[in-house]
Amino acid sequence: MNLTNFKLNKRSKYIISGLILSTALISTIAVFAINSIQEKIDRAYSDYAQTMSKSIAAYISNIEEKNISLNQFIPFIDKNNDIYYIEYKDKDNNIIYSSKNTQSNIAQKVIFDISSPVIKNDEITGSITIGMTGNRIKSISLAIKKTLLGIFVTTWLILTILLLLNFLLMSKELKKLYQGVKQISTGKFGYTLESENMPELTDAFNNMSNLLSQYEEQNIEQLTLERNKLEAVLMSIINGVIVCDNFDNVVLANSAALNMLDIEEKEFLNTKIQSYIDSHGQTCFLDKIEEFKDTPLNIIEQKPVEFNIEAGKRTIKAMISPMFSKQQDYVGYIIVLIDITRETEVNKLKNTFISNVSHELRTPVTVLRTYIDTLCHNGDDFDEQTKKEFLNTLDTEAKRLHAMVNDILDFSRIESGNVCLKKEYSNINNLIEQNINSIKILAEEKNIKIEFIPYTDMPLVPINIESMDRVIRNLLSNAIKYSCEGKNISVKTGISEDKNNIWYSIQDQGIGIAKEHLDKIFDRFYRVENATHTIKGTGLGLHLVKITVEKHHNGKVTVESKENEGSTFTVTLPLNINENELV
Repeated sequence: MNLTNFKLNKRSKYIISGLILSTALISTIAVFAINSIQEKIDRAYSDYAQTMSKSIAAYISNIEEKNISLNQFIPFIDKNNDIYYIEYKDKDNNIIYSSKNTQSNIAQKVIFDISSPVIKNDEITGSITIGMTGNRIKSISLAIKKTLLGIFVTTWLILTILLLLNFLLMSKELKKLYQGVKQISTGKFGYTLESENMPELTDAFNNMSNLLSQYEEQNIEQLTLERNKLEAVLMSIINGVIVCDNFDNVVLANSAALNMLDIEEKEFLNTKIQSYIDSHGQTCFLDKIEEFKDTPLNIIEQKPVEFNIEAGKRTIKAMISPMFSKQQDYVGYIIVLIDITRETEVNKLKNTFISNVSHELRTPVTVLRTYIDTLCHNGDDFDEQTKKEFLNTLDTEAKRLHAMVNDILDFSRIESGNVCLKKEYSNINNLIEQNINSIKILAEEKNIKIEFIPYTDMPLVPINIESMDRVIRNLLSNAIKYSCEGKNISVKTGISEDKNNIWYSIQDQGIGIAKEHLDKIFDRFYRVENATHTIKGTGLGLHLVKITVEKHHNGKVTVESKENEGSTFTVTLPLNINENELV
């Protein structure tokens, strides 16, 4: 650290100002002292000259006038280079006698003249005048000035050196203190200083540093604990949470958000949220973030910005809300992500269901109205064979309409949470055989053969006969509906190896189900529609099968299928149930 670094700071200005003031003060004192001493010397010198003139005047007054001669003072004058001349004047101011200093080095200038009267017999007879050169007083004044100047200059130099030394020492210590403060400011709490010149300040700094270090350790532990709690809560939230700072940087994202957006944490954190690109190649957050920023905070707090984005196969609802500190300072915003894929699909399925049901109901109703209207107005014109064909068509459409209405009513009833189906021990083989016999006519229309292979020693199983009858009939009708003409359907029953469950399976040789649809065919309103599969329906049949078997019978229903080879539906039912469920 050199002095040039401190020219402009306050401390340097104070030092320079102090030097200037001390110099001015010392100079003022020196001038005052010299003037005061000079004044006293001049006064003493004047008194000295006055005394000398009075002495000579007294001397002359005591001798006879005829004997008066100033030449006798010449040796005295020559020895005293302060006296240039002595004159004796009469009372009329005429010079009677005069004597001058014969020294060649005596200045030819008289500073002042001193006169004293010569008194004889109480009468002034003349006067003695001495001309003073002031040589002695000049030499004395010069010596005194030199001495005082030397003293004051020495004092000033000592004071200046002391100030500079103090300045340099303080600068060195302050530099150490500055380095210590700099270390503290970078987070190196516990940093200590060593100094012999400023022990109080050093001790105070070291105590502060140690206290900061202890506080930091406690604070870090507390902050780490709180952060871990916060992260644990955020990570356990099923919804996605993204935290962005005031500069749109992603500072935190829980695992749910990363999964929803299908992105790695290292690729997402510390990036601009606006740069995220969805499955359609769009910066889905960009416009909404701008909308959020353009909306006043008092409005955005009441109604967060909401929008949907597409990420892969997911539909995600996003909500942006502002984030404030404890002091109510705006520090960023939070984006909450909710996976609404299921709800979106259900809504689509509901819309499809309503459309399908409307279409399906319209067809039999239209047929019924048309045939009934024809029979009512033109029945007498038809022969018996034609009337019979009309009635058969009416019967078929009425059954179709009845089945649709039953599906809808059964769905509404079974889906309700307070339904408890009473069960009784029944022979599943008999129930399956009854359904095969009742539906065989539909199979024969498509030249389909149904083969039943029952387990011979099948134990009685606790079931609700009406609901299980519906399950079997639904599975059998689907097997016939989706099978090609001339194919076979195989129905088998059996018992598990642990003897705790029975099972039955219905296998067809139909068009099969694509792999991507297998995990969704039991969903409500879901229907498989493709180029080879355009059979209409409500989309509730298999969902009712699953609810009946798994929710109301504690069983399980599974499916195995290959496209163009067929499907196999297997129902497993427990043999032991709660006795409260029995009739």
